[in-house]
Amino acid sequence: MKANNKMYLRKNTRAQVGIGTLIIFIAMVLVAAVAAAVLIQTSGILQQKAQATGKQSTQEVSSNLMIKNIEGVRAKNSASDIAGNISLLKLNVGLNVGSSPVDVNQVVISITDGTTTNNLIYANNAKTHTNAMADFSTSATASTNLEKLLTSNQSTPGANAKYFFTAEKIRDEDSSFTQEKPILNTGDLVTLYISTVASGDTGFANVGSLTTTGLKDSGLVVGPRSTVSLVLTPEAGAATIADFVTPSSYGIKENVQLYP
Repeated sequence: MKANNKMYLRKNTRAQVGIGTLIIFIAMVLVAAVAAAVLIQTSGILQQKAQATGKQSTQEVSSNLMIKNIEGVRAKNSASDIAGNISLLKLNVGLNVGSSPVDVNQVVISITDGTTTNNLIYANNAKTHTNAMADFSTSATASTNLEKLLTSNQSTPGANAKYFFTAEKIRDEDSSFTQEKPILNTGDLVTLYISTVASGDTGFANVGSLTTTGLKDSGLVVGPRSTVSLVLTPEAGAATIADFVTPSSYGIKENVQLYP
């Protein structure tokens, strides 16, 4: 004979009451609220940092200068009396597709001939050396400022040719590029001028279309078979590097294609 196993539910109507229970409940609510506030604040800070990092990373990748070509110009007195070394480099520079605008005033150009290295800033930059380029004028033409690059100097930092470069716009549809504020946008094309006058070539009177007197020594010597390295470093973005070896002989050429 089987025994009847019966299950009974016990009804318990007792609960925790009293001021102690209320305090514990309020404490739990406060702890949860504080934890939620900390999580929200932390997630907000992380989101802001992630956005800032993403913006900076995008700028570093997208802001790229692109050297289209480099031409060398030899100083001369006449068609038969030409300097044996390159006296002026003309860099045609633009931006890669999708690049952010570049302030040329903040670009640093490092150039070396294997022996001497010059770190050049834009002529209107008065921050690095306390002074802008000697005799530079924001209202002057690019050719006038180029002449001052080749012929002027000041006590600090010294000869313009060793510390500065100048620029001239070729294509600028939005008129963003001026001698005072040289802003380079996508689609713009400019020429950057770098003096490479050698110490033995300072007596020549003409560089390209310019008639000058008293060329200043740049400290560089860009003769035949010279290995030249250029690094263009913008304020933000990747640096642009161009290396080339000059021809074994310049012959009678006044203008020499050097890169690419």
